[in-house]
Amino acid sequence: MKAFRTHTGLVAPLDQSNIDTDQIIPKQFLKRIERTGFGEFLFYDWRRGADDKPDRDFVLNQPRYKRASVLVTGRNFGCGSSREHAPWALADYGFCAIIAASFADIFANNCIKNGIVPVVLPEAEVQELIKRAKELPGYSVTVDLESRTVKDDGGFSASFPFDDFHRYCLLEGLDDIALSLQQEAAITAYESRRPQWRMTHQASFQK
Repeated sequence: MKAFRTHTGLVAPLDQSNIDTDQIIPKQFLKRIERTGFGEFLFYDWRRGADDKPDRDFVLNQPRYKRASVLVTGRNFGCGSSREHAPWALADYGFCAIIAASFADIFANNCIKNGIVPVVLPEAEVQELIKRAKELPGYSVTVDLESRTVKDDGGFSASFPFDDFHRYCLLEGLDDIALSLQQEAAITAYESRRPQWRMTHQASFQK
C-alpha cells in the first residue's frame, strides 16, 4: 500500500448525505476480483442520465472537477453494504482523501486498508469546504496526516481526529499483509520449532 503523509489536490463537492456503497459502485460491477478498473464505474448511475449518456450536471462530469483527488461530501458516507469495491472504485478514480462529517464504520476501515484517508470534520467546516469548492475555480486543499490538519491557501484550517494505529499504518504504507510480514522473522522462527509430525499432519489436512 502506498504511504500517505500529505496530499494537496483539487476538491470535488458532493453535497449529499447517506450515500451508500451501491451508489458508489453498483452491484453489477462487482464481478471482477482485481482492485483496478472500477474507477470508470464510480457513481455510475448518477454520472449517466436516463438515456445512458453522461449527465453534465453531475459533479464528476463537470470539466472544472476533472482530476479531483479530494472528495468532500455529506454525513454517513459509505453506508449500506460492506463491499470493499467502494474504496477500490474511489481510489482507482483518483481520490486520495474523503472529507465528511461522518462515515459508515466498515467503509472507513476499508478506506484505510486501501490507502484512502477518511477525514471527519464538523458539519459546519464540511459545508464551508463544499461552498468554497463550488464557488472557487480550481479549489484545492492539503490533507496532512502527520499534523492531522486540512488547509487551503485562503485561510481555512481545521484539525481532525485520527486513530494512532491507523495513522501509523497509512504513514508507513502498511496493509494487513505488510503488518504481518513485519513479524516474518518471528513467524519463521516459530514454524521452525514446530514438531515435524504436526506440520506433516497439517499439510495433509489442507489437501
